Amino acid sequence: MNDFILPEDMVNKAREVVEANRKAGRRIAVAESCTGGLVSAAITEIPGSSDVFEAGYVTYSNDAKMAELNVCLDVVETFGPVSVATAWAMAQGALEASGADVAVAVTGIAGPDGGTEQKPVGTVVFARAEKGAGADQVVADQKLFDATGGRSGVRRQAALCALELLLP
Repeated sequence: MNDFILPEDMVNKAREVVEANRKAGRRIAVAESCTGGLVSAAITEIPGSSDVFEAGYVTYSNDAKMAELNVCLDVVETFGPVSVATAWAMAQGALEASGADVAVAVTGIAGPDGGTEQKPVGTVVFARAEKGAGADQVVADQKLFDATGGRSGVRRQAALCALELLLP
């Protein structure tokens, strides 16, 4: 048994992220919406994470995304808060605001409400931006996670995926 407050698989992935980024000499940032700080919490659960963790932004509302990460209102209104365009803008905003080398953004619908036919509960969108990389090198992906584990299950799956995207 460990003394961590988060699940062991998440702590292990966060440890891998911290060690790999330390070795690569990279500073990381995270922009979170549906995970509500879970990715940042996992990273900071690891002793020595301050060697690599620059900043975490929990921008749950659209207003926060715009104010903290400079996401344009047009992007949110045109594509929606759960979209590749919004995740991309969140990742870019976190990268610029923090001065980190790499940033990952996550936005989605954890449930139990809020889903639509086009974007059901469990829909989560991710983006990764790196300093010096052009827009064509931004990694973005939309996933549909199993929502039978409820809101917590979607958030956990999303956090693990976001951590994976922080590996060099």
